[in-house]
Amino acid sequence: MKSFYRKLSRSSGRFQPAVLCVVSVLLCVSVVNIDFNTETRRSTEVTQSQSAVQNQMRIPEGLDYGKFLHNNQNHARLPCLLCHRRESNAAIPVRPGGSGHLPCAGCHAQQFAKTEGPICTVCHTSGNSGALKPFPRLRSFGMKFDHARHGKLGASCATCHRPARGGVAMSIPSGFNAHTTCYGCHAPRAQAGGSDISSCGTCHQPGGYARTPQTGAAFRVSFAHAKHTRVSCNECHQVRAGLPQRRQVTAPEPLNHHATGRGQSCLSCHNGKRAFGGDDFTACKRCHTGSTWHF
Repeated sequence: MKSFYRKLSRSSGRFQPAVLCVVSVLLCVSVVNIDFNTETRRSTEVTQSQSAVQNQMRIPEGLDYGKFLHNNQNHARLPCLLCHRRESNAAIPVRPGGSGHLPCAGCHAQQFAKTEGPICTVCHTSGNSGALKPFPRLRSFGMKFDHARHGKLGASCATCHRPARGGVAMSIPSGFNAHTTCYGCHAPRAQAGGSDISSCGTCHQPGGYARTPQTGAAFRVSFAHAKHTRVSCNECHQVRAGLPQRRQVTAPEPLNHHATGRGQSCLSCHNGKRAFGGDDFTACKRCHTGSTWHF
C-alpha cells in the first residue's frame, strides 16, 4: 500500500491529505469486500457466467417461449445458483426472481418487453394478471443417486424407504417430497469433503429420468415386505456399486420350486429348513393367493 502511495505522489506532484483519506477509505472498503463479502463475490461470479452465456447464445427461430427446459443448450451452461437460491429446507424450489424478473430478463429482455408475451405464461396465469401458477413438475432434468456412497456414509435403507401399499411394497422417494428426505443431510450451504452438497447440481443434471418402479414381480406371488419384518434388507437385496441407478440394487428371483439357484430367490429362505420348518407347505395356496397369481 505504501508503494502505491509513493507512485501516486510522484504522478500527482503533490499528494493532498484529502485525496489520501479518500483513497485509503476506498482501499479499506475493497479489502473488506474481498475478504468477507462472499455473497457479493458469489453474485459477481453468477453475473459473469450469465454474461458469458449471453455472448454465446444462439436462439433458434420459432422457439416456443411458453415452455422452459433445463436441458436447453443455453440454460444448461448456467449455474443452478443463478435461478435457485436455497435459504431453507422448503421442498419446493424457489422461482427465479428479483427486480425486473432477473435473472430471466437478463437474457430475454426482448421477450419480456412484450406485455402479453408467451414467456410470461411460464410462471404466470397471464401476462398482466400477476397471479402465479403452481410450481411445475420438472421433467427436463434427471436425478442421480449412489446407493453405495450413501451406504458408506451410514445411511440405511429405512432412511429413504418406508412401508407402502399397505405394507406390500417399500416407498421410493420421488417428486418434491423426495427433497424432504434428502434435505436431512443436504441442508443449505452443507459441506462434505470440502464440496458444497446443497446445490441442485449435486443430484440433478439436464436430461431425462426414468424413476425406479415401486412394483416388483414378487408382489404377484403374494409377497409382502410387511410379512418379512424379521428379515433384513441385505438378505434379499444387494447393492452393486458403479451401475446405473435402476440396476444398483438387486431383486431376488420370485421363485421357490423352480428357482435357478444362481442368486437370491424365495428358495434362499424357503428351503424346508429355515422358513418352512415342520409346517406343511405342500398346499400351493400357503404362498400363492388370489385368482390371478402367475409365474
